[in-house]
Amino acid sequence: MPNKLKISVFLTLLLTSTSSIIYAQQELEVSMKRGKDIYSTNCTVCHMANGEGITGAFPPLAKSDYLMEDTKRAALNIINGVSGEMKVNGISYYGAMGAYGALSNQDIADVLNYIRNSWENKGNIVEVKTIKALRK
Repeated sequence: MPNKLKISVFLTLLLTSTSSIIYAQQELEVSMKRGKDIYSTNCTVCHMANGEGITGAFPPLAKSDYLMEDTKRAALNIINGVSGEMKVNGISYYGAMGAYGALSNQDIADVLNYIRNSWENKGNIVEVKTIKALRK
């Protein structure tokens, strides 16, 4: 393969992958913006606006090992609610969170994208198809 063709192929692949990364970042940012509104409406009473929760009562989402280690579990906790012991950042919580299954798949993906990418959390984008599959 001639050098000019190799360079052309390389540049095409580079531009395509760069465009995909930029698009994914923009998609995440739009989702997070919607997710912030959902969070403000449904979650701040317990988890606080800063995601820090209330120690011993409501677990933090900010810098949360529990949240970040299992995206599917986090989604199912939103859909079905959760109760019983939950250990977050080394602290046990024994409360209950009601189900938010009435939220749409898009809403749940958006709120997860917001909480998993705020307050020093850094997670991959959660897609609507992932939430839809969990509901089956």
